[in-house]
Amino acid sequence: MKFDPSLCHNEREVESKLIVSYLLPKLGYSIDLWRQEHKLNRFRLDFSAYSHSETTTDIVFEAKHPDRNLNDHFQQLKEYMLELQIPYGMLTNGKEIIIYKNTNNNVQRIFSCWGRKIEENIGKIKSLIGKETLAREIKSTGHNMKIIAVYHNKGGVGKTTTVVNLAATFSKMGKRVLVIDLDSQANCTFATGLVNFGDEEKDNLKGSYVYHVLKTRQAASIKEVARKSHFSSHEIDVVPSHILLMKVEDELNQYDYVKGLLFKKLEAVKDEYDIVIIDTPPSLNLYAKLALITSNYLLIPSDLKPFANEGLENVRDFIEDNNEFRDMMGRGPIEVLGVLPTKISTNARFIQGTLQKRLASVSQRYKFEVMNSIIFERDDLAKCTEQTVQIDDVEVSEPRSIVDFKSNSKSVGEFEKLAAEILEKIGLS
Repeated sequence: MKFDPSLCHNEREVESKLIVSYLLPKLGYSIDLWRQEHKLNRFRLDFSAYSHSETTTDIVFEAKHPDRNLNDHFQQLKEYMLELQIPYGMLTNGKEIIIYKNTNNNVQRIFSCWGRKIEENIGKIKSLIGKETLAREIKSTGHNMKIIAVYHNKGGVGKTTTVVNLAATFSKMGKRVLVIDLDSQANCTFATGLVNFGDEEKDNLKGSYVYHVLKTRQAASIKEVARKSHFSSHEIDVVPSHILLMKVEDELNQYDYVKGLLFKKLEAVKDEYDIVIIDTPPSLNLYAKLALITSNYLLIPSDLKPFANEGLENVRDFIEDNNEFRDMMGRGPIEVLGVLPTKISTNARFIQGTLQKRLASVSQRYKFEVMNSIIFERDDLAKCTEQTVQIDDVEVSEPRSIVDFKSNSKSVGEFEKLAAEILEKIGLS
């Protein structure tokens, strides 16, 4: 079948005659590998296609009316590609075809041709965005890795509990998970069973923790610092923190390159992890900035109490400030997954009354979307990180994930629901 651009008189005909009837079959995308009018996060894509299975969008096709200038629609396509981390995009009005590539969050035109010349250029187009080409490229680049920061500038809202149990849940679901602890309090490092700061002689972290990743471009890699954690029966790598991290903040603040260094070092291991979760300090300091600059997504745990809710104003301003730096790096703004209600009372009257008002306040007053998932305050969740074992005459801390501590706990189901909701939002479901 040949394509004749003169037969396209409107956008729908561009979609049906060029994209559906001609391009998708020619490029090797069978009916099960593409979606039309695909709603992904806050966007509705004309067409999305997958090179092997519906786990992540490899290319988006946007069709326009034959009379429209495609250059006028580039910014919209660029926003799709950056925020959804889509590697390839195509714009077409039937008369012209333009292909763009997202390389390290820099979207550039890599090919264009006239619609009437598509027959003689289909081989070139197939070599760029054909199913087989992208399947090979995706396999070799591992571009699917998603980085999620868990942040609120209010302490005690359940950030660390969220990080470690969400990581364990993702790992149980078959995802390759890396946790990075950027908080000098090192609660996450403790909760994943890697720290024993109570015994200085047994402190084996101070010579190799997250500071050594951030120190210089030539300093330690993620691989060199990450450790296998045994708090979960499903393997998780952890880049630990240390109480000494507080003392080196002034040193690291002297170097502008530090702000972009963690992102660059994660690029080196993007083939090895599906999800990276960053635990953050409850502050507006350098380490919190690094998390928001580095991550693709932001999850905001909150107990929804008035003080925590008022802090959401600071969170919003902090996001905007760091988006300015991301823009300087050529990266789009961080995507806020939503505010996650945490440490919520299980009292029925509270849930039906006060909780509903607090949830409404987050969306109405502070303009943040609220996650559908809720993490309730339960004894199981508190106790799982407090587990110990007796070795000779010494009681040794041995924290466990909620998944391993009590598999039938209601908290397990809550984290499974949360994990599924996040995977849906980040395109890894």
